[in-house]
Amino acid sequence: MTASSPHKRPWRPAQSAPLSVRGHDLYETPPAATRALLHTGELDRYARSKIWEPAAGKGAIVRELIAAGFHVVAHDLVSYEGADAGILTPVDFLEQRKAPADVSIIVTNPPFRLANAFIRHGLELGLPVIVLMRLQALEGSSRSDLIDHHLRRVWLGIERLPTIHREGWQGPRTKNGGAPFGWFCFEPGARSNSIEIKRVSWREERP
Repeated sequence: MTASSPHKRPWRPAQSAPLSVRGHDLYETPPAATRALLHTGELDRYARSKIWEPAAGKGAIVRELIAAGFHVVAHDLVSYEGADAGILTPVDFLEQRKAPADVSIIVTNPPFRLANAFIRHGLELGLPVIVLMRLQALEGSSRSDLIDHHLRRVWLGIERLPTIHREGWQGPRTKNGGAPFGWFCFEPGARSNSIEIKRVSWREERP
């Protein structure tokens, strides 16, 4: 996940490191998170179309989707050393005025400070948007339009995800993160009923 257009409204997580330190905000998604999303069946209806990952980073989400048999369009603003082949750069998602051909959904883990802007822009393009975010994203007034009108489901992690360390982080590494995460599923058009809260395991082995 990378930084993008500065004119969009940013969301900064509590106690985040300064932008000068975070750089492009590349936090590679743990494979277990994407595999858990696949296990939910949330993406099964899109098997015949393409999934758009507009903040692909080095390819953490993309490679899991491809391994599961999905067709993926992968973009990023930054070309990272060691990134998987097939990620087109530089592409500023927030400047795109239409989705790539045959794309029917966005799945991404965007920069924390630009999560709201990414979701809004995806919805403006007429696409469902599935985003990995901390559960604290349910709070706050800055994203009330998204939570109150467009959020359909949250796949809440039963366990804590492995810690998502920032690219280039040289400090101590911890095994499990302190914040709970979930997959937030947004759709264009006003929601007519309550938000579904479902639980999913991040563990590779399931009963």
